[in-house]
Amino acid sequence: MEDIFVGRLMSAPVETVRPHTPLDEAAAQLLEHNIGSVVVVDEEGHLEGILTATDFVRLAANDAVASAETVAAYMSTDVVTTTANHPITDVADTMIDNRFHHVPVVDDDEGVVGIITTTDLTAYVSGR
Repeated sequence: MEDIFVGRLMSAPVETVRPHTPLDEAAAQLLEHNIGSVVVVDEEGHLEGILTATDFVRLAANDAVASAETVAAYMSTDVVTTTANHPITDVADTMIDNRFHHVPVVDDDEGVVGIITTTDLTAYVSGR
């Protein structure tokens, strides 16, 4: 796997939302696309944060109402990212070390261009 780069395995295009998106709309997007996260971007497509299924667990634990909150209230903003040309082994190590399931793939000019997930890595290892 040493010669494999993120761009070969990443999912693209990535599902995105804006910080002001209501949480219930973001939840519907996760369910509709059967995904575990949405990337939060600004109007130009640049990364603002990430909202994951784990964030919805926090929402439930806080007894919050999803229709009353926005993505900005629950998204993670200290997001670890990668590039399409980064070795997949380095990203996999980062995911394991930090218990991440999703790492946005960014490009300086284009903003968010994809996402690498544990599902992407599992599919590659299994040959699918």
